[in-house]
This record gives sequence, structure tokens and C-alpha cells, in this order.
Amino acid sequence: MKTFKRIAALAMALTLALSLAACGGSSSTAASSAAASTAASTASSAPAASVGTASGDAEYAVVLKVLSSQFWQTMKTGIEAEADKLGIKVDIYAANTEDDVEGQVTLLENAISKGYKAIGVAPISNVNLNNAIADATTKGIKIVDIDEKVDLDALTQLGGAVYAYVATDNVAVGKLGADYLAKQIDAKRGDAIVEGKAGAVSGENRRDGAKAAFEAAGMTIVDSQPADWDRTKAYDLATNYITAHPNLKAIYCCNDTMAMGVQEAVEASGKDIKVCGTDGNDDAIQSVADGKLTATVAQDPAAVGAKGLDLMVEAVQKNAEMKPSTDITTYGIDAILITKDNASQYIK
Repeated sequence: MKTFKRIAALAMALTLALSLAACGGSSSTAASSAAASTAASTASSAPAASVGTASGDAEYAVVLKVLSSQFWQTMKTGIEAEADKLGIKVDIYAANTEDDVEGQVTLLENAISKGYKAIGVAPISNVNLNNAIADATTKGIKIVDIDEKVDLDALTQLGGAVYAYVATDNVAVGKLGADYLAKQIDAKRGDAIVEGKAGAVSGENRRDGAKAAFEAAGMTIVDSQPADWDRTKAYDLATNYITAHPNLKAIYCCNDTMAMGVQEAVEASGKDIKVCGTDGNDDAIQSVADGKLTATVAQDPAAVGAKGLDLMVEAVQKNAEMKPSTDITTYGIDAILITKDNASQYIK
């Protein structure tokens, strides 16, 4: 009887162990999706000041917003290609979503603890990474700001510093798109703007550029609200715009994902409303070629990412002093207006 009880107990223990192992596998999968990490090409041959211990062979890391959109995937590809060209390795991480503010902070904190010599950051907001950047500064790690500009006033108060900032000139992007929309309309009617996420400087700059262009053209801006970079939210917002403003003739959108949702709402309404997006995503360019979207302003995220990595390497090779300052060097990457006339040149 005692032998039987021992066998039964062992069986129960084995069953429990297998159950826990299965749960652990699920947890591991979820954890691995929290950060996309990649290494590019051969080891670094460039002389550089030593800061801490690098993770594996990589001496550089980049923390992006997400990898769930074409824009960020293209930036990742550009960074990797530049790393191949330079003969260095780079680890690339990204938050799960555009709302994963704390998750992105954790990614940067982990990268700092691994001892990379330089880290590129594309913050979800202009302040969410500031405390971690300040920590990196105290450890001598070179930080390059990519795409979303950090609040330098707030950062300097924390004792943090960035070496340089590289992005598309987003004010110029908004102006370019809105100016083209204004020229497509015969009468000076109403127009609207679909913004990105509140507090995201890149989207706010595009919005401000678009407003300036519409106002310069004598247009009446009837509404401007955020749709959080989300297609469904943009569809709902545009539907409300169209219902509330019968004379609406143009809508500028701060990214292509939202523009595609807005275009769906316009088509559902049956009205002739011109829509311009931003980013130059493949589906948006195809929509322009098909005569649906009026235009998209194409950024060059691969070039932005590549330049960011170049600046990281430069900062390490120069052993640049990371001194808190609101006056940093800014590098702008030109954008391209894609219309039906030239869309075929950009279709992949």
C-alpha cells in the first residue's frame, strides 16, 4: 500500500512539473516578443573609448518605438545595412506598441546595464526616456536621439545629454503635404488635420507645418484632433469631421496608417475630399497610384536610421563629452512628395 502511495505521489509530481514547464514556455514566448533584437554583420574594427562591457560582440544598440509598422521596419533595415557597411554589430530593440511607454523605458534601462558604448533612442514621447538617458550620461554612454526629439530642457535638468538629433524635418513635411492639398482645391473651403498621438513631437510638428500651409493658402481649418497613429480611430474621427463639416474639402494626416483609415471614411461618405498622408508606406503609395489618396509625403526612415548609427560611431570614436545642453547638432533628412504623377517610381 505504501509503495502504491509513493508511485501515485511521484506521478502527481511529474504531472505538475510538466504543467509548470508548459506555462513557462508560454511566458517565455511573451517575453521574447517584448524586444526585437538583431545583430548586424562582423565585429567592430573602429578604435573607440571603452565604456563598460559590451553585450556579446555588439558595442552599439538602438531602442526604437515599435517594429509593427513599415516605417520602423524600414528604419531597422537601414540601421542593419549601415552596420554591415561599417563592419560593426548593433542590437536593435523595440517596444510592443506605441503606448508601451514603460516597456520602452525598461528596454533602455536593460541596454544601459549591458554596457553598450553608444545607444540610439527613438522615444515614444519627448520625456518618457529622459530619466534613463540621464542614467546613461552618468555612465559615459553616448546617446543619439532619433526621430522623436526629447525635451532637452527637462533632460538637462536631470543632468542628461544627447550627442545629436537626426530626423526628417517634420514641420517641412506637414507644410509640403498641406500645401499640395490646398493647390488641388478650386475654392478656399474648409480643411482638417488628423494628428498623431498627443505629446509626440514629430506629429505635433507635422500638424503645425500643415496648419501654417493651410492658413497661408487662405483655407479655414475646421478641426484638428489626434487619432493616436491608429487606422480605426482615424476612420471614426474622419467620419465625425465629414458629418460635422459639410464643406470639408481636404484632410492632412500625420501618418499613412491614419490616412488609409481617413480615405476609407471619405469613400464611404461619397464626397470629394482630398486626403494626404505621411511616411510613404507601400499601401499608401499604391493608393495614390490608384487615384484614391491624393498624396503622401515620403520620409526616408532607412536614411534616418543609418545616419543615427553613423553619429553613434562618431561619438564613440571622438570620445565626445556628453555635457547636458539644450543646444545640440540636428541633422535633417529630406522628405519627398509622392503624387499620382510620380507614384509609379516608388512602388516596390
